[in-house]
Amino acid sequence: MKRIGIIDLGSNNARLVVFELFGESYFTVIDEYEESVRLGQDMEKGALLKPMRIAETIKILRFFKKLADSYKVDKIIAVATSAVRMAKNQRSFLDEIQSSCGIKLRVLSEEEEAMLIYRSVINSLDVPKGLVVEIGGGSTKIVYYNRRTILNYASLPFGAVTLTDMFKEKQLSPNEQAIAIEKFIKKQFDAIDWLKDIDQETQMIGVGGSFRNLFKIYQMTHKYPLNSVHNYHMNVDDFQELYDMIKGLDLDRKKKIKGIAANRADILTAAFAIIKSFTELFNFDMFILGRAGIREGIIFQEELPISNDKPMSDIMQYSIDTILAYHNIEKTHITHVVHLSKQLFIQLRVLHKLSKSYLKILLLAANLHDIGRLVKFYDHQKHSCYFIHNAHLYGVTHREMVLAGFVASCHHNEEITNAEWLRFRGIITEEDLENVKKLGVILRIAESLDRSHSGVVKNINCDILGDSAIMKLEVEDNADLEIRSAMKAFTEFKKFFHKNLEIL
Repeated sequence: MKRIGIIDLGSNNARLVVFELFGESYFTVIDEYEESVRLGQDMEKGALLKPMRIAETIKILRFFKKLADSYKVDKIIAVATSAVRMAKNQRSFLDEIQSSCGIKLRVLSEEEEAMLIYRSVINSLDVPKGLVVEIGGGSTKIVYYNRRTILNYASLPFGAVTLTDMFKEKQLSPNEQAIAIEKFIKKQFDAIDWLKDIDQETQMIGVGGSFRNLFKIYQMTHKYPLNSVHNYHMNVDDFQELYDMIKGLDLDRKKKIKGIAANRADILTAAFAIIKSFTELFNFDMFILGRAGIREGIIFQEELPISNDKPMSDIMQYSIDTILAYHNIEKTHITHVVHLSKQLFIQLRVLHKLSKSYLKILLLAANLHDIGRLVKFYDHQKHSCYFIHNAHLYGVTHREMVLAGFVASCHHNEEITNAEWLRFRGIITEEDLENVKKLGVILRIAESLDRSHSGVVKNINCDILGDSAIMKLEVEDNADLEIRSAMKAFTEFKKFFHKNLEIL
């Protein structure tokens, strides 16, 4: 087991994340700490880091060092981005950090930053073709990729802090300022020729603090039931509604809006103007929010050799395996239940008539259906549901996460209360309820067919004859316990599949 502290010193914020590496190639976050430093503020006048900002940054980095030391980290990896990269007094700043804090800061080049952002996105989101937008305080990074390859990248020399500084002295009303920023940004796009060649199938992905704050505002104002920003698909119309709400407000009124971080209230209009400009330029009707950024990119690139040659082939399974390894859960039984669940889904397709997208939901539920036992055995299916709904899962959309949680919750029985279901309206639909219960029955039978955790049932062959669904088992030993257990799902099977269940 190894612990790594990663410090990301940006133009607006400084953040420490403490990662724990374990197993073959897994990691998890065990703590993080963020502070506003505004290192890039007023830098356009001479490109110098201001003494007051430097002093504040040193104080914050000392806090970070103390916290990292408390976790006995094996090493600290500290990187700085655009503000330090552009500063004429960069060398003296780095030397002062080294001598005052005992931290060696590495200044990332534009290419390195683009690669780290790409690595974090491609290993955490199942998006084949993406245009990644990362809004920093002093710059805006764009990375365009297709499958496993970066096609182009650019670092625009403006971010939420610098744009706010540029327009705050022009005696404009808040609304006029937003319009002026949008016009300025769109002109900058003209200098990037490759933006004109973006494929129509490309999806926009937003990463960084401004996008996380956007989600928080949406969550608070719309009472969105999930806490995970990762892989949230935001409609541009919903974004526009929030942008229209805040762009005309003065600072005091912005701070009163639920979800707005105090250290971002003054720069949020500029950040949202950048988002608006991208959605308009490419006529996106939706964009995806990503939780992983430069810090996760560093872990993937420098600490996990498994992802160096090529990105993760199965992002969801890697994320699931991380959870199971972290909690020391033995995988043999889980793997077998997943295997049997997949067989049943495929062979019963003529009865359930569900699309392939539901198979992914079933497999997620099958992998984590027993995770609630970490709390206690009794009612563990309810704890499993809660865990899945609140897990930090890569490669899984919010809808898939919600439905998989409910599948896990009803693999012992079919009961899902109306109140539980309605809490997630807007993410899931009414017709999903019966589909979830069908998947719950499949999972219940699959788990029952490995009741002794011995793998006695190797494979299942299903025949649909008249009023019956006949499951013929390939076994290597006596499977009476497994068959008896699976037949307890007879009533639910008939209710949802309209056939009598026979197991031979």
